[in-house]
Amino acid sequence: MRRIVLWDIDHTLVDTRGVGRELSGLAFERVTGRRMERQARIDGITEPVIFRETAKLHGLETGRGDFERFAEALAEAHVQRAAELRERGHALPGAAAALDALAEVDGVEQTVVSGNVRAVSEIKLQTFGLDRHIRWEMGAYGEDADERPELVRIALERAGLAAAEAVLLDDTPAGVEAGLANRVRVIGVATGRSSEAELSAAGANVVLPDLTDTDLLVRLTQGS
Repeated sequence: MRRIVLWDIDHTLVDTRGVGRELSGLAFERVTGRRMERQARIDGITEPVIFRETAKLHGLETGRGDFERFAEALAEAHVQRAAELRERGHALPGAAAALDALAEVDGVEQTVVSGNVRAVSEIKLQTFGLDRHIRWEMGAYGEDADERPELVRIALERAGLAAAEAVLLDDTPAGVEAGLANRVRVIGVATGRSSEAELSAAGANVVLPDLTDTDLLVRLTQGS
C-alpha cells in the first residue's frame, strides 16, 4: 500500500531564525524599489498572498508578473546567503531522524506542501540536509495556488493518491484546516507559534509537541 507524507517546511522541519524575513525584505525591495517596512501575516499563508498583502501595506498594487519577479529574486537571495541561513537557522529537533525513518517504511513517499515557492523550498531543505528523501515533483508550492487547501489537493493529484492514503504534518491552524478540507489525516506539530491546544482546536487528528519521538511519529503516519 502506497502512502504519501506531506511535510510543511517552516517551523515544522526548519527554523530560519529571522533570515527568511530578511531575505523577503531584500527581494521585496529589489522588485518594488521600496524598503519593506512591514510584512503581512505569514503563518500558514502562501508566498504570493504574503507578497500581495505586504505590497498593499506599502500602498502598492501588484500583479502576477510582480510576484514572479519577487519569487525569482527571493530564490536568488537564498542562494547568495545560504551560508548565513545555515549558520543562523537550524533543522528542528527530530526532523532528520523522522525523514530517515519514514524513508525506510515500505510504500511511503515523502514530499512538501509549502507556501514557499519550490526553489526556496528546495534551498531550505538542502541547506539543512533534509532534502534527500523528498519527492519534489509530487509536492505543491506557493507558485501553484494562493490557498493552502488547493495546494494539498494539487499534491494528492500529483502523487496519484487518495486522501485516505495521505498524512499531512504542519505547525499552523491554517495548515491543519487545509488538510482537513481535503479529508487528509493531519498531525499538528507544535514547534511554531501555535500551541498544542490551538492545533487541536483547529481539528488536527493528533498533535505532537515536536518531532523527537521518531517511533511514535512513524506509527502515527501509518494511522496507528
